[in-house]
Amino acid sequence: MRRAVGPVGLVVVWQVLSGSGVLAADLLASPVDIARAAGGMVADGTLPSAMGVSLQRVVVGLVLGGVAGIGLALVAGLSRLGEDLVDATVQMLRSIPWVGVIPLFIIWLGIGEAPKIALIAVGVAFHLYLNVYAGIRGVDAQLMEAGTSLGLGRWGLIRHVVLPGALPGAMTGLRYALATAWLALVFGEQVNADDGLGFLMNQAREFFRTDVIVVCLVVYAVLGLLADFLVRTLERLLLQWRPTFTGR
Repeated sequence: MRRAVGPVGLVVVWQVLSGSGVLAADLLASPVDIARAAGGMVADGTLPSAMGVSLQRVVVGLVLGGVAGIGLALVAGLSRLGEDLVDATVQMLRSIPWVGVIPLFIIWLGIGEAPKIALIAVGVAFHLYLNVYAGIRGVDAQLMEAGTSLGLGRWGLIRHVVLPGALPGAMTGLRYALATAWLALVFGEQVNADDGLGFLMNQAREFFRTDVIVVCLVVYAVLGLLADFLVRTLERLLLQWRPTFTGR
């Protein structure tokens, strides 16, 4: 209930300003008009269809980027040779703004689905790589010594000590990756999209439909919050062994 006070209060103030004429309708539609537009888009199937397309792009990009990022992090984190071969290159590429590669993706992959998914995958891969790599290299050396003294070999140490120790970092990386995936989707769907939430926003911009634009933004936000909630739930299930401070 306390968490809901801020958002509800903001919407109330917004509606009052719109109803009193302080906030012009051509600049930003009122919450009532936005809710009415959302209802119409749900009723005619426009919004569910666009959500389905955008979700598919995010899922495919997340899987591809996750496989690449985690795979490279394992190679670099578990082996000094792998670190020498991989880490410097990844760190160099990470310094390039991933949004800036959109023109190259269009040249290489065309203007279909491929550049949109590739943009999401690139943004996701770097976050997962950095956090998984840091998690692996942040495992306590004393735990490694304890595992060795208990008779664990190299693969036993990796399975029972290194990977569980890196799991908190991986969960943090997944949360950042999901946030980046939605951000990359917004950019990607500006590239000749013929369906999806970005396509609806482009159409609404041409007709100055601020109500439709806000509806799409709210859907982006809700989907992002749901994804973050799923990751938090996964963290609670997988990291029950790690006590953490939850506030007073």
